[in-house]
Amino acid sequence: MTDARPVIAVVGPGAVGGLLAWLLHRAGESVVAVGRSSTVAAIRANGIEVRSGEFGTGVERVPASVELPRGASVIVATKTYGLADVLPRVAAAEPVEVLSLLNGIEHLAPLRAALPGVAVVGGSITVSALRASPTVIDHRSPFVRVEVPDAAAGFASVAALTAAGVSVRTGGTEAEVLWAKFRILASMALLTSYWREPVGVALSTDPELTEDVLAEVAACSTAEGVPATGAQLSAALRSVPAGMRTSLQEDLAADNPSELDAIGGSLVRVGSAHGVATPAIERIVEAIGGSSPR
Repeated sequence: MTDARPVIAVVGPGAVGGLLAWLLHRAGESVVAVGRSSTVAAIRANGIEVRSGEFGTGVERVPASVELPRGASVIVATKTYGLADVLPRVAAAEPVEVLSLLNGIEHLAPLRAALPGVAVVGGSITVSALRASPTVIDHRSPFVRVEVPDAAAGFASVAALTAAGVSVRTGGTEAEVLWAKFRILASMALLTSYWREPVGVALSTDPELTEDVLAEVAACSTAEGVPATGAQLSAALRSVPAGMRTSLQEDLAADNPSELDAIGGSLVRVGSAHGVATPAIERIVEAIGGSSPR
């Protein structure tokens, strides 16, 4: 890469962010992992180790800091409930651009409010990765797929991810990119968490409830300008491995902070804003912990 390209700051070096930082550093990109002091100390001491069938196993000595370098190209990969904590640091660094890979659809408003005049774009990432320790990541899926709207086509981070071996697809509007993932993610996360079972069992235990949830999620997507049907969601979910579990399900089971509000709560709010009834989603959100992160 040339000196003219900004440093890539990966904010939130957990399972997903850590994997991206590892891939970028391995590819020779100028990258820094930005996280909490304890995580930063661990990365500085041990590097980031990734164990992957797709990319191999190894340790990369990724630079790490609690602060972002000024003028960086930022990738935000925190959990949604952690966004408020990092926003002041992101804003203080005066980034040239920000690519958000958070789950959900409501996180872009606070990002843009904190970063007036900065190009902020929401994308999505599809990957299965688990952090075995603060510096060890098990990459379980045979892919890392990132989708970004046309608005992010010229981002330095997008070019760097592509060069690092990430499967990057560019195209469409931000709403199309976000909802394409969110309606699948939300359906799986809510049903697996409700039944406390993997996807296959969760989808088949109560077919009527599953049909209602998928119809409500599709109606919310359609109301937001991205048309979908419950039947289309059902067909897409049939391709998901039956044994898959979701991060929301795992976080709730461990009584960890979760993205329940960012997933179920946001769907209820979208429905309310557009006059779309969401009784099945509301039933599930209430049953598995209410509309606030646990």
